[in-house]
Amino acid sequence: MNKTTIRPRTDRGIREVPTRIEYDILGEREIPANVYWGIRTQRAVDNLSITGTPISQYPHLINALGMIKEAAARANVELGQLDSERADAIIATCREIRSGQLHDQFPVDVIQGGAGTATNINANEVIANRALELLGHSKGAYHHLHPNEHVNLSQSTADVYPTAGRLAMVLGLHDLLLAMSELFIAFESKANEAQGVLNASPSQLQGAVPVALEQKFRVYSEMLEEDHARLLDASHLLREVNLGATVIGADLKDSKRYTDIMRHHLVAVSGLHLTTAGNLGDATPYDCGAFIHLSGVLKRIAVNLSKACNNLRLPSSGQGAGRKETNLWPGNINPVALEVVNQVAFEVIGNDITITMAAETGQLHNAFEPLILHSLSKSITHMAAACRTLARRLLISITADEEALRHSDEGSAGLVAALNPHIGYTAATRVAKQAQMTGRSIAELVLEQGLLPADELAALLCPLKSAAEQR
Repeated sequence: MNKTTIRPRTDRGIREVPTRIEYDILGEREIPANVYWGIRTQRAVDNLSITGTPISQYPHLINALGMIKEAAARANVELGQLDSERADAIIATCREIRSGQLHDQFPVDVIQGGAGTATNINANEVIANRALELLGHSKGAYHHLHPNEHVNLSQSTADVYPTAGRLAMVLGLHDLLLAMSELFIAFESKANEAQGVLNASPSQLQGAVPVALEQKFRVYSEMLEEDHARLLDASHLLREVNLGATVIGADLKDSKRYTDIMRHHLVAVSGLHLTTAGNLGDATPYDCGAFIHLSGVLKRIAVNLSKACNNLRLPSSGQGAGRKETNLWPGNINPVALEVVNQVAFEVIGNDITITMAAETGQLHNAFEPLILHSLSKSITHMAAACRTLARRLLISITADEEALRHSDEGSAGLVAALNPHIGYTAATRVAKQAQMTGRSIAELVLEQGLLPADELAALLCPLKSAAEQR
């Protein structure tokens, strides 16, 4: 039923706020008349507001819920469990959700108990109330179309929430995979630009034999290519779902048929190739393996990207802090983009620990999947942004400081390794020490001391030859 009540409004006096009253086992509760959620969602908002981050901030999860509820409505019609009029209204609402509408109607906190029960309730109530409108009824008129009896028919949180989480991760990974590909291309482009430019490859932070700068950038692109492949593998593991693990409301003799029909419709709705877990009983309360594996792969990528950032930062530090090889970007000598990516990596590594503990701790039934999905979503979203930041804000403008590299390489103690067979170890180490102390080049000292003829020395110290030998 609907009524109008008076509520105080801070320092502006009062205003009339339209509300409707809904009932549950605990009693009645006023709900703002304009919202699509219902009494159980409102109680979750009132009692379990932890992070201040509502699930509306995770559009992939909301869209995945819309896919599942639409597929369930279709399956229930096919099984004769739901009439087509109600099903059509539910399906139309789910399509609105998947188009980006009604997302602001999902206010429950992303961290919640009950293994995601509040999320499933929120979806059921929003879909029910919008479907009621489409059928010409008012919100809350659940005797016409009920959140549990019709929208949640043949489902439970035990299969809806884990499946929605897996679909949400697959959808989110698509964006991360694209971002990694963009960064891979940026490193490849930078490697092509650096052809013929050399630098002394450091060993224990000391100069060593020169290698092509191109090789350093290509190492990063190859690293990303390998990580990209591992992330694709992890994405495929997420496509095994447990829908039908608890078929509430469906005739038990049709439970296997429901599972197959439901998966068929979900494949059609989502466009994803999905399989049903071999053991639904085990998949529902216990199996977080795909989430743990995904988190491990994300940590691997984070560690590799953070290491790459460290390797890019030090060579650009300049004479005051080390050997300068590259200019990060014009007009800004502080490596802030690299530092941002480092911090994202630290977060992802911390999230992996959180996910590990959440997966391990659930007793008999994993109640902590909301925290797992929250942590994974942050890792995926932030990693995608970090990859794009590196590609668009750093690599696009990074350049080799060829003059600094040339000067550094000419004085590098690593160059004397090529002279050992020709002037002897004692003379070579003496020249290296003198070059380090005086700042003079290796070639200059060798010629001055008459250790080699000029033409022979030039051939031995040819940087391109040295780099080619290192490949």
